[in-house]
Formats: sequence, structure tokens, C-alpha cells
Amino acid sequence: MSTSSSMAFQFGASSSLSFSSSSIRRWTHDVFLSFRGEDVRQNFISHLYHALHQRGINTYIDNNLKRGEEISSELSKAIEGSMISIIVLSKNYAESRWCLDELLKILECKEMVKQIILPLFYDVDPSEVRHQKGSFGEAFAKLRYKLKDEVKVTKWEAALEKVANLSGLELRDRNESKFIQDIIKWVDSIMVNRTFLKVAKYPVGIESRVRDIFQHLSMGRNDIICMVGIFGTGGIGKTTISKEVYNRISYQFEGSCFLKNIRETSKAGGLIQLQKTLLYEILGISLECHDTEKGINVIRHRLCFKRVLLILDDVDDLVQLETLAGARDWFGSGSRIIITTRDQHLLNISKVDSKYEVKRLDHNEALELFSWHAFEEDKPMEDYVELSKHVMQYAEGLPLVLTVLGSDLRGQNINYWRSTLDKYKRIPSKNIQKVLCISYDGLDDNEKEIFLDIAFFYNGQYLNHVVKILDSCGFSPENGIKRLIDKCLITITTYNTLWMHDLLLDMGREIVRKESPKEPGARSRLWFHEDIRHVLEENTGTSNVEGIEVILPEGDDHDMIRLSPKSFAKMKRLRIFKSHGAYFSGRSLDYLSNELRVLDWSNCPLQSLPSNFRGEKLFDFKLYRGRIQEISGQFKNLTRMRFFECTFLTKISNLSSCSSLKELDIMDCENLVEVHDSVGFLDKLARLHLYQCSNMKSFPRRLKLRSLEVLTLFNCSKLQTFPEIECIMEYLCCISLLGTPIKELPSSIGHLTPALKELLLGQCTKLMRLPSSIHQLQNLKVLISTNDCKDLMRLPISVSHSQHLKCLSLENFTNLAKEEIGLSIGYDKCLKHRKLTISRRIKRSELESSAELRRQLLSSLYWYLDDFSFYSSSTLQELDLSWGAVVSLPPTMKIYVELRILRLCHCEKLQEILHLPPNIQELYVRECFSLERFPEVSTKFQFSTSYGLRELRWIDLSGCHKLVANIGSQVPNPSFVEKHIQDHSYGIIFPGNKIPDWFSHTKEISNGDDSCELDISGPLYLEEIIGIVFCAVLGSDPDYPLGPFSGICVSINGNMLVEARFYLYGGSDHVYLNYSFPDCIEQLLRYPTEDNLRFRFYCDSYKVMFKSCGVHIIYKHEENENLTVGECSVDSSNGIQLSKRRRDDEDSNLEFNGYPQHKRRSQDLGNSNAT
Repeated sequence: MSTSSSMAFQFGASSSLSFSSSSIRRWTHDVFLSFRGEDVRQNFISHLYHALHQRGINTYIDNNLKRGEEISSELSKAIEGSMISIIVLSKNYAESRWCLDELLKILECKEMVKQIILPLFYDVDPSEVRHQKGSFGEAFAKLRYKLKDEVKVTKWEAALEKVANLSGLELRDRNESKFIQDIIKWVDSIMVNRTFLKVAKYPVGIESRVRDIFQHLSMGRNDIICMVGIFGTGGIGKTTISKEVYNRISYQFEGSCFLKNIRETSKAGGLIQLQKTLLYEILGISLECHDTEKGINVIRHRLCFKRVLLILDDVDDLVQLETLAGARDWFGSGSRIIITTRDQHLLNISKVDSKYEVKRLDHNEALELFSWHAFEEDKPMEDYVELSKHVMQYAEGLPLVLTVLGSDLRGQNINYWRSTLDKYKRIPSKNIQKVLCISYDGLDDNEKEIFLDIAFFYNGQYLNHVVKILDSCGFSPENGIKRLIDKCLITITTYNTLWMHDLLLDMGREIVRKESPKEPGARSRLWFHEDIRHVLEENTGTSNVEGIEVILPEGDDHDMIRLSPKSFAKMKRLRIFKSHGAYFSGRSLDYLSNELRVLDWSNCPLQSLPSNFRGEKLFDFKLYRGRIQEISGQFKNLTRMRFFECTFLTKISNLSSCSSLKELDIMDCENLVEVHDSVGFLDKLARLHLYQCSNMKSFPRRLKLRSLEVLTLFNCSKLQTFPEIECIMEYLCCISLLGTPIKELPSSIGHLTPALKELLLGQCTKLMRLPSSIHQLQNLKVLISTNDCKDLMRLPISVSHSQHLKCLSLENFTNLAKEEIGLSIGYDKCLKHRKLTISRRIKRSELESSAELRRQLLSSLYWYLDDFSFYSSSTLQELDLSWGAVVSLPPTMKIYVELRILRLCHCEKLQEILHLPPNIQELYVRECFSLERFPEVSTKFQFSTSYGLRELRWIDLSGCHKLVANIGSQVPNPSFVEKHIQDHSYGIIFPGNKIPDWFSHTKEISNGDDSCELDISGPLYLEEIIGIVFCAVLGSDPDYPLGPFSGICVSINGNMLVEARFYLYGGSDHVYLNYSFPDCIEQLLRYPTEDNLRFRFYCDSYKVMFKSCGVHIIYKHEENENLTVGECSVDSSNGIQLSKRRRDDEDSNLEFNGYPQHKRRSQDLGNSNAT
């Protein structure tokens, strides 16, 4: 993994680091490894380096075995150029002067460039490093004796103490392989949060402005939500500065998002897309909605508990703010929202907490920035000093203008400079666009055309696609775009899209407006919707018009444009027509230009294309919600054809002339009946997608698509026949036939080797058999045939021979013959490490006759067994017995030493759990209404003298209301925890309504909420903390009797600590209890503090509410009071039945509710015992 940053930090002269003048570090390495070679080089370090390298993490390792007295300049630069330093503190680390000098350099980089450090305590204790004790101290003493330099030794002592106090990872007695995996996960998490936005090549003047903004952000306060507005004129650097702020602080938040170019994006109804981007960047979820109100509700609900950084760039309308960040309480405490805008009044009415006006560069800053672009150094060349000062007068301190002018003059002789300055003199003061236009005037005709096309049609689009379109127009895009980049008129983003500053966009539009100020129909390009309406309705277009893009402003989407047959008649040179959101009247046109390269028309009113339209130059063709009925044409240069929701489209006619077609996408064309056979012979077609064409009956009978990569026939619910494959398709990797009623696949499907990896047959309700030739698909990895494929009767024995098959799913195959199941899974060596899912009622006689069937069926997701008994392999790792008629687990369960996950959900006859596999990690027993006995669950969470089921980390007992148990009855014993439990987390959920009495910090929530916060003030003595116990009482909405699937999270100071997911049933209360025993509490806190910890409990479902929450901190050497309480039970016939001890002792930690039908009675008794 490598960072996308190409910048570097800038520091004052006092820094000892030799960095360039950029503001974000140009990291040459992701990770630097510091280690003592003789301790770890041949084993641990080599394995760690290999793992980092395999992960794509650019890692520097010093392989020089002979080291001198001082670290080399090369090594020093390697440290400075690394984002992360991993320091392996082994027993002899402190005996090496070289290692300790590396440590000093690393700590210096931590202070100066915010380098991140991860100490690894390799067979040493952090306290030994901190105080130079034990074997580590002995090694340091040897160096001290040998060196006899107390000044140097004092520096090293301070450095060792400092690094030992940082959050780190300890090996102790852990497996090295697992230890390395934890390191990789840690590095991955840092890399994600430290991927930088591209700021500027020469960010002169940024540092001081960023420091000013930090003053407004109040970064030291996590108890407030702060909104800051950054305003200033266009081109002054608002976006650049806010990117730099984002890069500096984004990693400090739980989530962050930089929403760029909001003004332009929102014009075309893009506010919904902005909401989607916001949620995806912060939460990683894809929002499916079609209105902003729903998006507002999701943002407000999902982010109100998260500490986020949100930057809204280039806002020009209050609606944008109201849609994306309408109020502070949309976000969690400690969040920061930054808004950049040209409109200070917008900030006033939105009531931001603070405003910052970006000042223009002063003379020295402006001269330096100009010099970097004009001369590639920080000051002008001697002969150009006076001329450069004249340039300053016209740039007026605007970074954008300085950048463009400097790039324009770079490499030119002094006469060219003088000539250009003479042009500047003729421009009135304050007319920035005219100054910028001089750079445009210096372009040749090809470059000017490309510049204007990008300004009007392609800003923000992918470079590769734009290059192809421009090439189809006869331009020379490679050279032209390179020239525009060189002159800083466009840039290429990290995502390989084109980007042009809005001042330059405006300049391009003004250039075109001036082509014909009074008559838009005489201009080369049209974008303003009223001009387009005038031209199309009044038939005033001319042969000058080359491109039109209709984008209606918000609220004008139903204002119809009236077309006549002659609307396009005079536009003989029209190359581009794009319309998004506009509505048109008129059913036909007499003419469309045969020069068209792009036809992208939503709500197209045409029933057919004009008869004289050949479309021979058409490159990209898209219709959305149009009235078109049939498609045909001589589209020999067409590469992409897309039709979405064209409900009148009935037929795709002969496309044999479309010899260049690479993508054919047809979605939701519900009346499409026929796709012509010619589509099956398009030699360059790489993607063929038909989605939800519910009436399509006729599809090509034969496929000879040598370039095809993906074939999708999704929910084509009347297509019964799959075509014959007539050639080897060496690129086809995925076929999806989900929801398609085909009856069988042809034997010729074997021609799809070697590329085919996925064959998806879900909901193929009529599928009866798979061909034996399927075994020829040697690289097939996923064969999924799920959900109601009930007619499948024959599964070839060859399926199990596939050496690459990883996932074979055959759920709900009620007609699949038992011999077919047995044969299909009869090869243990092939399916040993794979996942097989089958659902069919199995008789005991069938199990007894096939050992392999026993082994596989007991690992399926759903199974039914008439006569329950266990037959399985002891190597089984996951077992799902849900919905089964299990009464009790037999003693033979203990032979399954490899079993890690056991599911017993909805086993309504299950009465007791007395025997479990010894290495079980996760146990799911929800909704087992008859479960009464589970002794292990009581002893599991005592952490005092015994430690059974050491690997069991999660137990789900939700809905088990009859269970008699004694969970959380006493405080964990600190000495036992310190000796036996290291770096583990244990959780459980069970019916109940009370936090254990021994919890030191609790909070009641009277009305219920989807989050709960607890503040614990210090001093906290973080070094002494060995564990934290969390507890929450949860209630679900009674209107949802089946209960929502929910996720509960607990964070400390904004950093996620634990997370669990479960169902809550029947509207009853449940207790979530978690014991967390980290190696070092500081590693959970990015910014550990001695005087305050904020714990936040929150849930991702609004149907679940917190009724109370609690935290208990476990310290070393703490006295264990061993508070114990009795058991609680619930009886479905008598409501609540308390054990004798519970009746005698009102301090019990648990109260179990009754069944839903006894809810009122349960609550009454629960309330009587509430404290």
C-alpha cells in the first residue's frame, strides 16, 4: 500500500530536517524498520518485512550488516521519508549506538513531521525499556560503560522512556505469526487514515494560513462541535488550504470526508450524490435513495454519534448546507465542519462558530510562488527580476493567476516575456479573467478546442474516456492535454479525472459567449439552459454549434423544452448533445447531425431516430427514460451503448455494423422483447449487461464474443434458453443469470475456460440440470445456485473435481436427489477447506451410509435431520445446527477440537448446553426458548480462579428467557487477569435489565436513546489499567416483535474499542456485557490523557435504545471485593421466578424479563427492585 500524496512539509530554518517547501511530506516509504540485527534479522524481521511487502506496503529495511559510529545520511533520509517507523525493541537493542541514534532521529521526525511510531516490545517489557531494567537494562549498561559519554547517554535514556510510553504491541508469549498479523492490521488502519489529498506542487504561503485556521478550529476541545467558514475570492486558495487542513488532522477523527466542488456538482441535481459520497467516505455504506430528505435523515441518524471531520468545498447556496450539514447535532461531539465559499453572507446566515478570510499573498510570497512555476526555484533569475515584479502587479496576489502566468512564461526568452507584459498593460486593473485569457491565447487551435470541450463538457470526467472521445473528434488529445497540464490550465486528480478551476471554467464560457454575445445559436458551445431553450424552440441554431449540454437548475426539472422537427436542422456540425434532467415535447426530428460523437439524452421524446441519421461517427450513445421504440443504425465507431428505463423500447435490431461496440448495457427496459442475433457476434464486445428486462424472450441463440469479459442477464424473467457458446472466450470471467428461468446450460459452456471464475445461478427457478462439461471450467471459483432453485435434479459428479472451486452453494434444492448430493461432495481432498451450503431434509439412514455427507451437511447453513445424532469430522471449523430439533449437545462435542463457531439459533427444543468443543470461539444460541441450563456461561465471566473455554470470546443468548444463569456476578480478579488473560475481548448478550452492582461508573437514561456517554475524570494512571468492563441495558421498539439486527459499538475518546452485532427479540430488554483486556490501554487511544476518558455507547439502529450503561476499570494490584449475587430465572407460565438467594438479596446484578405476553407483570416487578 502506498500513499497518494506527492507533497512535502515546509518548516522554518530552525528545523534540522532537510525538507522541500511543500506542505505535505513526499513520503518515499510507508514504513521504516528499526531493529537490532543480531536479535531478530534472520527470523522475525524477515517474516515481518515479507508480510509488509506482500501487503503492498513500501517498507525500508537496512540490510547493511556493517555499521559505523554514526548513522549514514542515506539512512537519515530514509527515516525522514517514512510515514511510519516501527521500532523493534529487543533485548539487545539498547547495546547498539546505531539503533539508539536511529531512535533519536525517529523521535525527531515524530515532532517535526508528525511521523507515526509503533514500538514493538519483542521479548521485553515496556517497563524494562522505560527504566532500562532487566536484560534490556543490562545491554544498555554495556554501551554506557563502553561509551563513557553521559551527555549522549542522557539523550538515549530520555528517548527510551519516551518510546516506552507510546502505544505499542507486545509479543510476550504470543505466536509470532499472529503478532505479525496484528502489526499488518495496525499499519493498514493508519495508511487508510493517512492517505493525503493532493494539495499543490508549490504550496507557498499555506503554512501560515493553516496555522490561522487551526486557531479557529479549537482542536484541543473534544466537548464541542465546531463549524468554521473559510471565505475569499475565486482563485485565492480556499480549496488548497482546506485540503492541507484535511491532510493534517483527518486521521484524528473517527471518520472524515472532503466534499469538493459542491457548487458545480449540485447544479445537475447532484445533492443526492453528494449525500451518498459523504456517507460512503465516513461510514463505508452505499445509500440507496432518490430524495435529499431521506439522505438528511440517514446522515443525521448515522453520524450523530461519530466524531467526524467534514469539509464542504465551494458552497454557494444555503440549500447545500441544509442538505449536507444542516445542524451541529447531526454530528458527534468533537466534530469539525469546515465550509469554503466566496459568499461571506452565506456564512452569516448559517451561523458558523468562526469565519476566516483568506488573504491574498503578499509581495514576497507571490514572487516566490511565481518563481517556482516560472523558474523552478524560489526566486527569479537575475535577468528576469524586474520583469517578474511587473507580473506581480497583474496577478494581484492570487495563487491561481500566479500559477497560470508562471507556467505560461516558463522556458521563454526575455523578448517573449516583454511582449506578454505589454499585453498585460492593456488590460484594465482587476480583470483577472483577461489576465488568465492570455495563457489561453498562447494555445494552438487544437489545444483551444480541447480546453473549451473540457470546460463545457468533461470537467470531472475520467481522463481515459475523454481522450477517446476527443480522439474521435479528430483532435490530438495526448499532446493537447499534456500542454494544458503544463500551462496549469487543467490538472489530473488522484482518481485520474480531469479537473479545471472554476475561474478557468468561467473564462472558457466567457470566451464562447463573446463569439456571439447577442445570438447564442451562433456560438460553438451552449450550456446555459435559457440559451438552449431559445435556440431549440426558435430554431436559431447554426452550423457554428458544436456542442450542447442541458443542465437545469434545481426546481426547473418539469419546465419543458418544446422541440419541433426542425430544431436541429441547421446544426450541421453538432458533435456533442448531452441532456440531464430536462423534459422535452415533440415526437420526431427531421434531422440530427451525422457529426455527433456523443448522444446522451435523458427523457428523450423521440420514438425513433431520424431516418437520415446514419450515426457513423457516434462514439457514445445513452438514452435514459426515453420513448424510443427500436434501435438500429450504421454505428461503426460506436463503443458504448446504454439504455436505461426506456419502457417503450421493444427491439434491439441488427447491430452487425457496430463493429467497434465494447459495452452494451440495457437496464429496466421492461417491454424489450427481442435482442437481435447479431449481438452474439460483435467481436469487440467486452461487457453485455441486461438488467430486469422482464419481457425479453428472444436473445441471441449463439455467442461468438471473443472479447467478452462479463455477461449479465439479471431478472430477465421470460428468457428460458441460454445460448450455445461457439468459440473459446478467453476473457469471460463472470456470468450472472440471477432470476432467469433457464432450464439448463448447454454443454458448450465448457468453452468458457480458462477465464471463467464466477457462475451465478441464484433464483433460477426452472433450472433442472448442469452439464457434465462444467468440469472443464478449471478456474471456476464461485458456483452459486441459491434461493428457490427447487427443480434442480442433477448435479454432475465433476463439480467437486474443480481444484479452484471455493464456494458451492445449493440452498433449498428440495428435488436434488440424495445420490447427487453424495456424489457431488464425495471428494474430501477437493472440498476440505471450502464452504458448502445445502438444504434438504436428510434421513438418518442417508447419513450412516455416507461419511462425507455427514461431514459436509453438518457444516451447512440450514439442515434438517429426522433423527438427531452426531457424525462428523473432527477437523470441522464451523457448525450450524440452527432450527434443528436438538434437545442437548452430546459429550462427543468435545472431540471437535478445531471447531471455532457453533450456531444453535431457533432450536426451540434445546434445553441444556453441558458439552462444548474445547476451542470454541463464538457461540450463537439466540431464541432457544426452552434453554434452562448452561453452567459454563456462569463460570466463563468470573475471571477469578478458573478459566474454562479459554478461546470463547462471544456468546449470544438473546431471547433465551428461561435460562437460569449467574452472569457477571463478581469483579474480575486483577492478579488472575494479569497472569492469565492478555489482549483479549469477551462479550455476551442475554435477557436482563440491570447493570451489575460492582460497576464503578453507571448512567441511567430515563427516556431511552440510541447512544449513551460516560465521562470518567482522573488522574487515571493509564499504565496501571489492565482491563475495562462495559455494560449496557438495551431495549427494542415493541412495534418490531421480531427485533432488528443491530450493531453496538463502544469508543474511548472517539476511538473504536469494541463492536458486536445481534438481534433483539420481542421488545424485551437485554444486557450487553463486554470484558476488554488490552495489552496496553494507551494503544486504544490516539491521544491518551491523564485526566479524562469519554466512553460512548452507540447503536446503528434507531429501533434499539439504551436504558443504562456502565464502565468499570480494572487496575493492577486492586483489591477484589468479589461481590457475588444469585441466579435469576424466568418461567413462561408464572412470569418471574426468583431464586431463593435473589429473594433474600435485593443487590443481584440481573433481572430477567418474562415472555412478551407477561411483559407488564415483568416490568412491574422489575420497577419495584430498581435502584
